Amino acid sequence: MRTARVSRPTRRGLLAMGGAVGLGAVLAACGDSDSKDSGSTGSKSADAGPWSFEDDRGQTAQATSVPKNIVAFTGVAAALHDYGIEVKAVFGPTKTKDGKADVQAGDLDISKVEILGNVWGEFNVEKYAALGPELLVTAMWEKDALWYVPDASKDKILKLAPSVALWAAETTIPKAIQRHEDLAASLGADVKDAKATAAKARFEKAAARLRAAAKSKPDIKVMVGSASQDLFYVSLARMSADTRYFQELGVKFVEPKVNAAGFFEELSWENVDKYEADIIMMDNRSSALQPDALTSKPTWTQLPAVKAGQVVPRTTEPIYSYDKCAPILEDLAKAIEDARKTA
Repeated sequence: MRTARVSRPTRRGLLAMGGAVGLGAVLAACGDSDSKDSGSTGSKSADAGPWSFEDDRGQTAQATSVPKNIVAFTGVAAALHDYGIEVKAVFGPTKTKDGKADVQAGDLDISKVEILGNVWGEFNVEKYAALGPELLVTAMWEKDALWYVPDASKDKILKLAPSVALWAAETTIPKAIQRHEDLAASLGADVKDAKATAAKARFEKAAARLRAAAKSKPDIKVMVGSASQDLFYVSLARMSADTRYFQELGVKFVEPKVNAAGFFEELSWENVDKYEADIIMMDNRSSALQPDALTSKPTWTQLPAVKAGQVVPRTTEPIYSYDKCAPILEDLAKAIEDARKTA
């Protein structure tokens, strides 16, 4: 098996590893094992004829017919699934160590999709080529940087099929949902069916509830955190689609002094009390340490929000469908409604 050179993680790598965590992690190589094709393919109503879609890079993906063999980043695949579009294979966090579906897999049946890579730096190019891909879809946290597509093999990967990249940063949840919905519709989804319409209505109701909760408790301040063994990361709300939208709805956030990358500030555990916060939203990705793993850290347990039991999960990489984003808004609204001032 080929192995990658050990190198300092890139900015995208840091974002991936827990928002970001795991600074000492080594980027894994692309696998080269063989496997048989598996999983369902295509859309439920793909029309014949030329197909095109302009993505958030400003690039237009084109094909002679609507793509059916679709490969996507796990979270994007989960969003497409919610609109009735199934993919052939995925890459990115899909399966946990115990074999269960990762939080980013949503309602995907992970037993029915080929997993080309499960962690940062993994993408089995040989398996990808063997699938006969007709479209590659992923997220974009930095302009023109394809999420979970390794830089080392990017050129080989992009030669095999048209690609689409959709913004996950410096946008808002409604805008991101709309773009995923646009893509799903182009692939044959009925985005106006009863299920989709009901999900959108629930989302809009949840947004109104969150706006009302934030207005009723204007002094409640929220900190966006992510934990690793050695560092605690405080994220800048306006950089991510979820927290930027929460800001637009009136939620007040801690404003960290971010590093050069612009997304977060790194704090040692000795300095984790640098900012006062009434609610802490903690990165729920499998790459980040969860609150129950932090009980041995005295500075964590002494934080006012922790002592008050006002620590809630943050869906750091939302699945951009109304169905999956409505509960995110509802949960934060409830957290603010129930919160008391601690600092």
